[in-house]
Amino acid sequence: MSDLLAALESLRERLKEIPQADERRLQEIKTELLGRKAGALTDILKGLAALDPEKRRQIGGAANTLKRELEHAIAQRELELKRGATSLAAVDLTMPGRPQWRGGVHIVTQVVDEICDIFKELGFTRVVGPEAETERYNFYALNFPKDHPALDAQDSFYLGGDVVLRTHTSPVQIRTLENYPPPIRIVVPGRCYRRDPFDASHSPVFEQIEGLAVDEGITFVDFKATLATFARRIFSPTTKVRFRPSYFPFTEPSAEMDVQCQICGGSGCAACKQTGWMEILGSGMVHPAVLENCKLDSEKYTGFAWGMGPERIAMLRYGIPDIRLFFDSDVRFLEQFVGTADPGAPPRGEPSSK
Repeated sequence: MSDLLAALESLRERLKEIPQADERRLQEIKTELLGRKAGALTDILKGLAALDPEKRRQIGGAANTLKRELEHAIAQRELELKRGATSLAAVDLTMPGRPQWRGGVHIVTQVVDEICDIFKELGFTRVVGPEAETERYNFYALNFPKDHPALDAQDSFYLGGDVVLRTHTSPVQIRTLENYPPPIRIVVPGRCYRRDPFDASHSPVFEQIEGLAVDEGITFVDFKATLATFARRIFSPTTKVRFRPSYFPFTEPSAEMDVQCQICGGSGCAACKQTGWMEILGSGMVHPAVLENCKLDSEKYTGFAWGMGPERIAMLRYGIPDIRLFFDSDVRFLEQFVGTADPGAPPRGEPSSK
């Protein structure tokens, strides 16, 4: 008797197959379980006559209950399949298909990944950090004076107390210098926040990529060569670069880096304000105070750092006039850049071997 009850329980497990079965499989299940000649449940019902009355009543009741459940489940599935076939019959298969939108990596993310890959080949490691920072990491350790305008509530997004949504990815530089001894070479992508107007060239939320190199004997020559190599890889091998003196609290000397306008080729146009140049990043040699704040000997170690906006790089490369297009989620705009990041393509600025 226990063998028959176990067999019924095993057949009950077959109920789970019915809701997913197609028409052919459904008929196979129906034959296997309820077929008049070789159905598994039918064989059990035929063998009831050989049992004593008490066992016959118990096994028969369970078998009949299972039979009703199977018949009901099979009937429901047959009805679902019939409805599906009816709805498909109303489709005009002669009509041309509609083009499908192919999803892809956002153009800014593509540029971020490409920039990080270029610096990886130059020996830099990609690192990330928190988007909410204390004033120490976001400002003071980076040599910002306490009366700097960036610390004002109208310039930065404060979350309460001294916690602020980071205004740049530079805090990751401090965290790295505090936790790892030189030599250090890192590239830091991430989202930043500032109280900027949302217009054609500004956004209160934006991507930024910063880099840092600290070691013994690093000079301004290393700094210029690294960034010039990057510019010629991200744009073209013939791209001209220049450095203009500037000021940042955390670097000294500091410089803005310009590249030859990619739209007019340096002849002058509206995009570059007739100068032939476009600014792409701020940079400089790491200020000794920043090293001292991280308990490093500024007489022993030197370094350089830079920061850039990948949105600006994407706008320069693809001739995009308005940063807001990156945030609009307009398929007509985004579909132009699906597949532009080809893992098999040679790095930007290098000829293909094909």
